[in-house]
Amino acid sequence: MNPNLAISISHLNQIFLFVTVSFLIAFILTPLLTNFLYKNRIGKRLRLHGVDGKEAPIFSKIHENKAGTPVMGGLLFWVTTGVLTLLFNLNRSETWLPVFALISAGIIGAVDDLMNVRGKGHNGGGLRLRHKFWIYAGVAVIGAWWFYAKLGWDFIYIPILARQISIGFWYVPFFIGMVIFSAFSVNQTDGLDGLAGGVAMAACFVFTLLALAQGKVHLAIFCATLLGSLLAFLWFNIYPARFFMGDTGSMALGFVLPILAFLTDSSLVLPLILLIPFIEGIATIIQIISKKVFHRKVFLIAPIHHHFEAVGWPESKVTMRFWVIAAVGCSIGLMIMLVGR
Repeated sequence: MNPNLAISISHLNQIFLFVTVSFLIAFILTPLLTNFLYKNRIGKRLRLHGVDGKEAPIFSKIHENKAGTPVMGGLLFWVTTGVLTLLFNLNRSETWLPVFALISAGIIGAVDDLMNVRGKGHNGGGLRLRHKFWIYAGVAVIGAWWFYAKLGWDFIYIPILARQISIGFWYVPFFIGMVIFSAFSVNQTDGLDGLAGGVAMAACFVFTLLALAQGKVHLAIFCATLLGSLLAFLWFNIYPARFFMGDTGSMALGFVLPILAFLTDSSLVLPLILLIPFIEGIATIIQIISKKVFHRKVFLIAPIHHHFEAVGWPESKVTMRFWVIAAVGCSIGLMIMLVGR
């Protein structure tokens, strides 16, 4: 047998093993987590204000039936992935940074969720948007330092040219900007049953394939582990959701996904791989600027998935159509990367 083929089969077996194990662990832990959340009344408090701090009566009306549903379901996938990686797949160059981002952002998000549940923070809704921005920036700076100073990365991969180009110190602001915007955008995407989880699953699948194609086996296994635990989460999060991801899940995903893009040289196609979150983020920013500068709204409500609900689309239709768009974006991004290689 060709030794390279044997290695490939071995790697595929490892990936399949970690996907399966992470799925089973997260699936088995779900009843325990759900009971814990219900017992401690860690349920959703209906958001009465939008991202700009103004009252959001449309949101309150269309989501009034979700009040009290447990939040912090994101613990299921980031804890499962973090523990399995720390125990069996920790590699300095490939998995240290993503597992650090996943766990640290998950913890920060959990604090925000608890503040929201207990009615603490701005308008009783947890951390304000600007406070989250500085948290995003802080973690992004740590990540940029790790890539630039510790790993010696100062280049970006240009798929069309199929080559890496050094951009020197400009790599640092580019990294920080991409991570901050991606984290913000994924956080904005988490608003409908199954939406953020399904979009993140598609992205993790792409990053698993890219890492494997580049010979980054440990990174591929990490992505596959996250993919398996997300699948278990999504099983219980699709409409009608048993629990919500919460900021502990959306912030964990928001930080780790762009870092996976940088580790797989796919940062320039990240807007395609995270097409729905990028659309959500841009639409929210447009809404905020329009209301502050022109004192009028572009959308009935932001993030934009709520706009489609407000015009009459059922929640499940919005989610599934956004899944289709996400799949198209991921497919195009993957093809560009593979053809470039």
